[in-house]
Amino acid sequence: MGIITRISGPVVNAKDMRGSRMYDVVNVGKEKLIGEIIELNNDVATIQVYEETSGVTPGEPVENTGKPLSVELAPGLIGQIFDGIQRPLTLIKNTSGDFISRGVSVRPIDRKKKWHFKPGVNAHDRVKVGEIIGGVPETPVVEHRVMSNFEGKIVEIAEEGDYTVEDKIAKIETKNGVKELEMLQTWPVRIPRPFIKKFDPAVPLITGQRVLDTFFPVGKGGTAGIPGGFGTGKTVIQQLLAKWSDADIVVYVGCGERGNEMADVLREFPELVDPRTGEPLMNRTMLIANTSNMPVAAREASVYTGITLAEYYRDMGYDVALMADSTSRWAEALREISGRLEEMPGEEGYPAYLASRLADFYERAGCVQTMGDRKASISVIGAVSPPGGDFSEPVTQNTLRIVKVFWALDPDLADRRHFPSVNWLKSYSLYLEQMKGWYHENTGPEWLNMREKTMEILQKESELQEIIQLVGPDALPLKDQIVLEVARMLREDFLQQNAYHEIDTYCPSKKQYEMLRTMLKFYDLTTDAIEKGAPSEKLKTLKCKENIARMGTTSNETFEEEFEKLGSDMENEIRKVI
Repeated sequence: MGIITRISGPVVNAKDMRGSRMYDVVNVGKEKLIGEIIELNNDVATIQVYEETSGVTPGEPVENTGKPLSVELAPGLIGQIFDGIQRPLTLIKNTSGDFISRGVSVRPIDRKKKWHFKPGVNAHDRVKVGEIIGGVPETPVVEHRVMSNFEGKIVEIAEEGDYTVEDKIAKIETKNGVKELEMLQTWPVRIPRPFIKKFDPAVPLITGQRVLDTFFPVGKGGTAGIPGGFGTGKTVIQQLLAKWSDADIVVYVGCGERGNEMADVLREFPELVDPRTGEPLMNRTMLIANTSNMPVAAREASVYTGITLAEYYRDMGYDVALMADSTSRWAEALREISGRLEEMPGEEGYPAYLASRLADFYERAGCVQTMGDRKASISVIGAVSPPGGDFSEPVTQNTLRIVKVFWALDPDLADRRHFPSVNWLKSYSLYLEQMKGWYHENTGPEWLNMREKTMEILQKESELQEIIQLVGPDALPLKDQIVLEVARMLREDFLQQNAYHEIDTYCPSKKQYEMLRTMLKFYDLTTDAIEKGAPSEKLKTLKCKENIARMGTTSNETFEEEFEKLGSDMENEIRKVI
């Protein structure tokens, strides 16, 4: 039992803490606020407190629990809304009202609820660590796979029936004696869960957003950064990815975002219907809410809580997508805590270990062979909020060194109401070669060539804009005028997407391929027509351009027949002009 000697915001010093270890969780003061030891000097411990410390005074006690900050893992996680240290906000609201009182302690997993357990092994079977010994239908779309924590022989396995998370469901004979197994386990958030092997991502995480899937894909098990200034649509993209990405499980971490944005997420997500299953989206989603007015120390914990929950479901064999919105607020929490610890500041006041902390977080993504010999993945997509949209600031630059996909959001595009406002000339993906095989097999053999040709057209348009500002578009050669017209179609009809349109909000990969193929076919036909002397005025007024503009809203079920007809009509119309 220690005694508080000094309080500086969320940082508390306590003496008489000899025997404590780094990252032990402690209860601070008479209200037993949750804190974590972040520095030890003889018998004096420096503690970061995850709650508001106003009213706490020197001389109050500090009690060490002897355990690191951990999360509870068991059936009942899916569909929950937690705060940064895994306190269930819905349960707290039902018991304590709309405001979280300090020191409140509510277990994240319901100990009384019974789950229907179905065994997957028999007595006398041998199991290894991570092997599935049974299943529980956690939601209509997610089976919670109960995994063994031990290697040995099954001595006893529970019969099919209803059990609480604390009931014993198996006994395993190990080298160190017989161990009992229950559905509930805990795991320290700062320690990655183990796996056997990590693979290079070879399958894309399909998002349904044309600019992302076709031009800058992220692999399952990959990492992506979304930097952008205020109002560029970071949160909307994160929510679209949570809704439409083809991950089995989604973990959404709202880290230090504005309260009204998080309130919108908490209000909308439970009402959204999962397009893959027809069930509520929350049946495969976990939300972690840590708004900007909550204590800063809990921001740092929130991303670790989210990635640990993601690793747990990855170990079951699921593909998990984690959205962190935003890592800039997390870095600001690190900076504030570092300042109160009087550490030597680095660039712009951030601690010198900012880069390593970011790397530790993103490195927990990956496509892996789990301990139970299953192939699964965690894809991490982190939003970055650089002040004033300055991409040269430390959080953005350190993120770029780590992630392999960069979706740069452009305020000029956002001002023109072009969404998603991903700048196609600044963004990049380092997964193109690895994804090539999947795209060629599942969309079409010309995917990479078409992508490169499209990027050349868009790059050429950017170069021509400087000439246009001097001499005007009519002074350009006819071929360059065609380039400008096709680039406009690509920007407005392909790269731009309406998130609120029932069809255009999600575009399947095959449809994206056919849309791009049709637009490039228009480019080839009109360029050929110009060479054969066709009048440019008639080419600019072709009726097929209206149909091309409507391709995004064409039904996702019948698009192949309609695009085929559009292609033949386009050929006939341009042939008549020639």
